[in-house]
Amino acid sequence: MKNKFLIIIAFLLLPLVASADELNSGDTAWMLVATAFVMLMTPAGLALFYGGMTRSKNVLNTMGMSLMAFAIGTLVWVVAGYSIAFGEGDFFGTGKILLAGVTDKSLVGTIPELLFVAFQGTFAAIAVAIASGSMIERVKFSTFCIFVALWILAVYAPITHWAWGGGETLNFGEMDFAGGTVVHINAGIAGFVVAIILGKRKGYGTSAMKPFSPVLAVLGAVLLWFGWFGFNAGSQVAADGVAGNAFLITNVAASLGVIGWLVAEYIVYKTPTLIGAASGAVAGLVAITPASGSAGLTGALVIGFAGGIIGFIGVFKFKRMFKVDDSLDAFWIHGLVGIWGSIATAIFIAPYFTAPDYSISTQLLAQIKAIGLTIVYSGIVTAIIFYIASALTGGGRVDEETEQRGLDEVVHGESGINL
Repeated sequence: MKNKFLIIIAFLLLPLVASADELNSGDTAWMLVATAFVMLMTPAGLALFYGGMTRSKNVLNTMGMSLMAFAIGTLVWVVAGYSIAFGEGDFFGTGKILLAGVTDKSLVGTIPELLFVAFQGTFAAIAVAIASGSMIERVKFSTFCIFVALWILAVYAPITHWAWGGGETLNFGEMDFAGGTVVHINAGIAGFVVAIILGKRKGYGTSAMKPFSPVLAVLGAVLLWFGWFGFNAGSQVAADGVAGNAFLITNVAASLGVIGWLVAEYIVYKTPTLIGAASGAVAGLVAITPASGSAGLTGALVIGFAGGIIGFIGVFKFKRMFKVDDSLDAFWIHGLVGIWGSIATAIFIAPYFTAPDYSISTQLLAQIKAIGLTIVYSGIVTAIIFYIASALTGGGRVDEETEQRGLDEVVHGESGINL
């Protein structure tokens, strides 16, 4: 009788045991933290980083663009962006508009799908916020807000679907662990295209455009560095050895990015600046992002150090050659360095992550195809979207008087510092 009773109890508890095997509380706890980390990156880290590097008359407007990117991006993501990125379909996902079918019981791997939605939404927000760095100090605030919504739906979500969401036709087998093409190359190209359309700021190349506060820029870079642990290690969507590896090499690559940028800056200008150090940290983080789930320590050292140098060369050499007013160097630090990181991912894979049949040449070709697709698609569709947003707001660029007085005072009726 006693044995029968135990059998009945075991039978009744079986669904609970099975559920525990599927939903992992440790993974879920880590992803809750990682999502909060990444959330911090946009309205705090990037806002301070960009705000510190813009001019004093536009600091609030610049920071406000990061804040609105997160607010509007979150709304658009849960309404339709997640469905396009992770719904069923080849070229574009469908079936999850307004999170249809996503419940508290739905899982992605071993975590709740609702948590996965939140985590991925932070990526969408920071991607379009990164692009804002190319267009600050002359784009209309209203135009940018419309652009955020359209860009996430028409550019970010489809590219995410092809890389991570199941879109097979345009998935070339690239290795992009945490967003080398999806976030950084994509955002860098988008910002560059909009900068071309808007044209140069008044006085660009002839007047000094000094940063509002290098102190805020460094603080912002450090917050980005902190949040990037969630960005990269969280992309494993589990609390395991791969996440631990990503956490470590993210830190290493960022440190080497600082060193690489300052070495290059000292060789050329003999002045290792703190703005340069902050930019180098971001460049190192960007470079390691696609490889953070596959590179080892040696790879992190090389990728991060080279990322800092490449970012410096892009900002102080290539930018002058192209003569495009990419205000805060979003393309050179995110786009160009992102391209380096994506290519390096195929080369610097750790032995313990390498499959027996792994081929560097084959993987390198896959990386190049994905880079090319991202550049072409993001460039063309971003231009179309920005023209639409501009048409809806009576032009995408502020008038000359507003640009001269500063967007903080004219658009927002505020000042970054009230003395």
